[in-house]
Amino acid sequence: MEDLFSMGAKKLAPLADRMRPKTLDEFMGQKQIVGEGKLLRRAIEADRLTSSIFWGPPGTGKTTLASIVAETTNAAFEKMNAVTSGVSDVREVLARAESRLKMYGQATYLLLDECHRWSKAQSDSILPAIEKGVIRFIGSTTENPMIAMTPAIVSRCRLFRFEPLSQEDVISAIRRAVKDEERGFGLQYVTIDDEAARRIAQAASGDVRSALNALEIAVLSTPVNRKGEIHISPEIADDSIQTPALRMDESLFYDMLSAFCKSLRGSDSDAALAWFARLDHAGVDPRIIVRRIIAHASEDVGMANPNAMLTAAAAWQSLNAIGMPEARLPIAQAIITVCESPKSNSVVMAIDRAWADAEKGEYENVPLHLRDTHYKGADKLGSGEGYLYPHDFSGHYIHQRYAPIEAEGLPYYEPSNEGYEKEIRLLRTKREEDARINDEIINRIIKGAKNDQIQDQ
Repeated sequence: MEDLFSMGAKKLAPLADRMRPKTLDEFMGQKQIVGEGKLLRRAIEADRLTSSIFWGPPGTGKTTLASIVAETTNAAFEKMNAVTSGVSDVREVLARAESRLKMYGQATYLLLDECHRWSKAQSDSILPAIEKGVIRFIGSTTENPMIAMTPAIVSRCRLFRFEPLSQEDVISAIRRAVKDEERGFGLQYVTIDDEAARRIAQAASGDVRSALNALEIAVLSTPVNRKGEIHISPEIADDSIQTPALRMDESLFYDMLSAFCKSLRGSDSDAALAWFARLDHAGVDPRIIVRRIIAHASEDVGMANPNAMLTAAAAWQSLNAIGMPEARLPIAQAIITVCESPKSNSVVMAIDRAWADAEKGEYENVPLHLRDTHYKGADKLGSGEGYLYPHDFSGHYIHQRYAPIEAEGLPYYEPSNEGYEKEIRLLRTKREEDARINDEIINRIIKGAKNDQIQDQ
């Protein structure tokens, strides 16, 4: 039974906490996992929910659904926060759970908020209890558990992904809070314009908690008008909305960075600029972004447009010289240059082939004609013997071996038919012709020298 003090505390609790749904019927959104006939709903209603992890953005109902489980189940319910709890706290919970199970046959649910914050030692301390059924674990996290949590815990739990609520769901939550006489503002004669509710919901980006916090600020800061009502207009709603900040966890960061890189490779300037703006808005270090632009200038453009690398490198220099936000312009220019350039992955293919050859090891000696000749006595060792100086020949090119003897993956670099690489192909054709002419000249010289030797004899 609640006492006067707990009842008073509830009345003073934030609106988002007071309006927290208490039953599955009140629960909003997440129809893909708790809709009629869905596995999670059936498990909760039958009190057969096994160890699970709820993960998704803030304000999407993870903790709320866990609380509904606590209200509707016959099992005991323990709640912990991974930030403030340690191994000793876990042991106390497990001891109580084991006692309940032995004495009364009662199961225990353990809700762990921010479960991705647990260390490996903390996670390992709870594994035996999960395996033996001493507790039914419910983890709540905003991070991707496949990345942020230990595999041992994840493998023993069912994963349920929570999605941001639709704008219609958030508007419904706002309307319900306005009308609810027990937990909301139903007794204060609050009215809200449709446009005001829409703006609050839009700014919340699927986060009901954020929307209800904005509504509460609007109601508490708006005086009663002549009609005796607290009227929330679009202008008041705008004043109550904080500038929305993009929430960025580790999983979302890598997903957005991946989308940015794929947009560069896919030649979509608009998409790449959109992801750049969102990454910057979320507080991502711009150096990370420019490093990716430089990499893709070689990986996806390469010799098809060598100027792309110059533009990318200039963006890096600009960022270091003038910083943000001014550097967003040269960065944007580099993004557009990479996107709009002809594409070729011949550079990355070439270096991958060279790397693969080098990893085989068992290197042969450097061929004599390529060895260093700058030191005294090099000629006595045969270094440089037989080397042909390219500038002595037509087209400044002469065919001779330059690659390591053991190199098997040749040719490494094969130019595409895109952009500047078309010219490289033409240049290679000309070199082959020059090589044929030069070989004929060399053969005539060698033949002439042999004839002279025969005549001298």
